[in-house]
Amino acid sequence: MKLQDKVIVVTGGGNGLGRELVLNLLDRGARVAAVDISEAGLTETLELAGDRKADLSTHIVDITERAAVEALPEQVLKRHVTIDGLINNAGIIQPFVRLKDLDYEAIERVMNINFYGTLYMTKTFLPYLLERPEAHITNVSSMGGFLPVPGQTIYCASKAAMKLLTEGLHSELEDTHVGVTLILPGAMKTKIAEHSQVEAPSGSDENQKEYKGLAPDKAAKLILDGVESDRYRVLVGSDSKMMDFLYRLSPRRAAGFIFKQMRSLLPN
Repeated sequence: MKLQDKVIVVTGGGNGLGRELVLNLLDRGARVAAVDISEAGLTETLELAGDRKADLSTHIVDITERAAVEALPEQVLKRHVTIDGLINNAGIIQPFVRLKDLDYEAIERVMNINFYGTLYMTKTFLPYLLERPEAHITNVSSMGGFLPVPGQTIYCASKAAMKLLTEGLHSELEDTHVGVTLILPGAMKTKIAEHSQVEAPSGSDENQKEYKGLAPDKAAKLILDGVESDRYRVLVGSDSKMMDFLYRLSPRRAAGFIFKQMRSLLPN
């Protein structure tokens, strides 16, 4: 689906990858409804939009609150008249600990945002998208959605659930005008630990301010190029592509490789 003149709803639009998706969409001539729980983050996104801000609306919504999500389409329609696309990007990571040390409050928070937030947004907006002559749903999962990462087991479980939700949705919508694209990013230079309100592991690249990964603006371009090409899935970053290849060859070896990378970052 070509994005020019389309109205796209983007969750997590107040920071990181979500913000870059919003700005890139505006550059492509789309109108955007940016959704985030952070008013300050959305205000900054609006400021960064510059002379394009007339095509951008901001909506402070906690996507884990189903009633708040269900009230959102009316707000978007009031501002933009139509809704042509949805990008479920909002997500958080868990504290960098083993499952045995992870409390249920943290587990539920990750699942509520990453999986249920995506589910609420999708079910709420899908009827509006089905009414359009052409529409698209884009779900940002993770490399962790197909590959286990020690210290992020619940995060990976939430992203794996999101991956299968997206693939199932694609199959269900095969005979409709609504396209579906699954996004599987690797590491990115974002402040996801900070925005997730968790501490990065001692000795990690993020703590050393040398976090390796793809710049979010480049990731946003790859994602939106995939949407415009109606791709089934988009592997974002060389690490995601490499691990997808290795995992297909030998899931156990791929998991072992990641374990060796993470071992020194995990508490005993």
